[in-house]
Amino acid sequence: MNAEAGKDNADVGFGGLDALLGYQLRRTQGVVHRDYLEAVDGLSLTQKQTGVLWLVDCNPGVAQGAIGAALDMDRATTMAVVDRLEERGLVVRKKSAVDARRRELHVTPAGEKLLARAKSRIATHETRLKDSLTSRELTTLLALLQKLQQAADR
Repeated sequence: MNAEAGKDNADVGFGGLDALLGYQLRRTQGVVHRDYLEAVDGLSLTQKQTGVLWLVDCNPGVAQGAIGAALDMDRATTMAVVDRLEERGLVVRKKSAVDARRRELHVTPAGEKLLARAKSRIATHETRLKDSLTSRELTTLLALLQKLQQAADR
């Protein structure tokens, strides 16, 4: 066994890595993602699938491209996510009454039921995360995260 492999993280110098915003955001995202996966364990839903299902539910008849754009996913990824949800009977694609080339997305009753379970678990996950912050800290954090997202989009 490599002697370095057994070192405790407290003994590892970061040389400024831990002062990088991107590093701290990535570490935080990892913690949040692991907690999310634990929260939705057994539902067989990825974060992307949950996001698509959630947006289709609150936007019945929405176009697949609009969902992809809203979630910042490329066309191929969006199609793969919707395909998987459709295979599971959670969403359906229907021809648009307005434009025959367009396919509208709708959540099925099974999708509504699974989404309700997911939302309940996600609410508990969110509460767990938010409980470590004051109301003011949470408001500030959300505003700062939105500001960083807008800066990155430029």
